[in-house]
Amino acid sequence: MSDHDQHEVYAIRYGHHKRKAAENFIFGDPHDVLQPLDFYVWAIVGASGTIILDTGFDAAMGAKRQREMIKPVGEGLRALDVDPASVRTVIISHMHYDHVGNYELFPNARYHLQDDEMAYATGRCMCHTALRMPFEVEDVIAMVRKIFAGRVAFHDGEDEIVPGVTVHRIGGHSKGLQSVRVKTQRGYVMLAADAAHLYAHVESGRIFPLTYNVGEVAEGYETLKRLASSPDHIVPGHDPLVLARYPAAKAGLEGWVVRLAAAPRA
Repeated sequence: MSDHDQHEVYAIRYGHHKRKAAENFIFGDPHDVLQPLDFYVWAIVGASGTIILDTGFDAAMGAKRQREMIKPVGEGLRALDVDPASVRTVIISHMHYDHVGNYELFPNARYHLQDDEMAYATGRCMCHTALRMPFEVEDVIAMVRKIFAGRVAFHDGEDEIVPGVTVHRIGGHSKGLQSVRVKTQRGYVMLAADAAHLYAHVESGRIFPLTYNVGEVAEGYETLKRLASSPDHIVPGHDPLVLARYPAAKAGLEGWVVRLAAAPRA
């Protein structure tokens, strides 16, 4: 593979939620064990500059949603020597509160979003409590303001953001959810975001309970496998095991920021 379109990819952990395994699967789980979720944003670094996938939530939203804030998103980016004000490109996988907050952190960025997701977050489905639960009205309004400021680019399905970085509409968990394929030195890494919350989802075919379309989730697993260079190249959106499987981006960042362009540990 040529070098000009290869990227480094980092997962930055910013939050945590203690919960039982039964909460993570439709029909529950027979094992009465803890299976917590971690919350991440991702930095994609290459010749075209730094691209951020998702923007997380802040401390106030963590308190409102009873999620633990580990370290602010901006602090994690600065640990990689990324100044949020210098970021020109932000990809939003979907508009749930834990993926689209901190909306003033990137004042100079253009946001990339699927048509279906914006329509979903502002349409008739938000009349229903069960469907609007993971959305925050202020996050949605902030995105509308960005649209009117000329700071949003919309995509309809698969599209290239820069050479070596493409978005792919998966749907399922949220109507317009998109995952991101990144060309790295070890092959094509799929940043699933919430197309797969945990390794266990894509490996077992089971489904996370908060879902718009179960069929799209199941088909999405196959899409992730097809687009990734191997199953080991799929990175789920909320699995604490990501931190165990990949090395720290540099010394001192263990358990916080890991390098996804490196081969995962066995």
